[in-house]
Amino acid sequence: MPKKAYLANHLSSDELKNKYRTCKEAVEARRWHLLWKVSLGWTIKNAALAVGLNYQYSFKIIKKYNELGEEGVKNLKKQGVKHRRGKEPCLNEEQFLELTVQLQKRPADGGVWTGPKVARWIEKTTGIEKVWNQRGWDYLKKSNYSWQKPRPKHRKGDPIEQQTFQDNLPLKVQDLQAQFPNHQIEVWFFDEHRVGLKPIISKVWAPVGERPVAVVQHRYEWLYVYGFVEPKTGKTLWYLIPRVNHEWLNLVYQTFAKDVGVNQEKIILLVEDNAGWHRSQKVTTPEGIIVEFLPPYSPELQPAERLWSLIDEPLVNEYFESIEEIEEKLIIRCQCLETMTSEIKNLTNYHWLNYD
Repeated sequence: MPKKAYLANHLSSDELKNKYRTCKEAVEARRWHLLWKVSLGWTIKNAALAVGLNYQYSFKIIKKYNELGEEGVKNLKKQGVKHRRGKEPCLNEEQFLELTVQLQKRPADGGVWTGPKVARWIEKTTGIEKVWNQRGWDYLKKSNYSWQKPRPKHRKGDPIEQQTFQDNLPLKVQDLQAQFPNHQIEVWFFDEHRVGLKPIISKVWAPVGERPVAVVQHRYEWLYVYGFVEPKTGKTLWYLIPRVNHEWLNLVYQTFAKDVGVNQEKIILLVEDNAGWHRSQKVTTPEGIIVEFLPPYSPELQPAERLWSLIDEPLVNEYFESIEEIEEKLIIRCQCLETMTSEIKNLTNYHWLNYD
């Protein structure tokens, strides 16, 4: 019979079990798990196998626990070293804080910060003769910056009005549920998107050393995609229309109501922007569809806006002789997108859409 491992009587078996179950540090939790198993009479070998540790490592953990008690279980690697190994950093703490302040402003040349510009700033600040450009990039990352494209925000957009809309939309859904207790309430978002013979140029992956080429010829003939999305499920409906006006919108509304199944037991709350033809007195909304308008100048609150990059994918960097060719491509693409409910839900189900 294997010899039972010696475990110092610092903590009882129940106390070791509690330490394991309440410990939030992964390395220490596994060590407490090992000690608890050994306290129950397990051999070191079997306990190590059970918790996924190496035998020699487990032996050392038990030895340190026997000698130091709880101190021997602590994960000392979490404690940062006071002195940096290798070369000294380019900036001391005071200089680094000054860099973080400067990054909130424009650089001296009035442009935008880049890795090389940060490297030149370090040279000027510290007197170091040569700082490699990569070090500037490293300090941008160390300052918790990342290379991003800003999200456009219209200068006339009202943040208070936008926040009020976000807060009130779930209340609007609750009011409809109370008003129509026997109806199914669905929330859809609607927008239009223009595509045409003017080429769409976009970045793509290409072999290193080979720059991709896109054949282009600017011509101005257009087609409109009317897109409807239900963010909670990722369902979409698409319509290809030659233009935008109240007459075509009425036709799209009627077709959408039929396709989505509006009836005496289903009501659609349809959220859209304030385009002129949306608010026209000549627009007729089918029974069972209730329109809710977004605040002015608030495209960032429209989940349907995020559909257009998906719509454009088969058109980017391509040349088309006629608008009919684009229409054929889009028919196939829209049929494909209707099956991509999971991807579209992840893209459009914004965190503030917290209605049931």
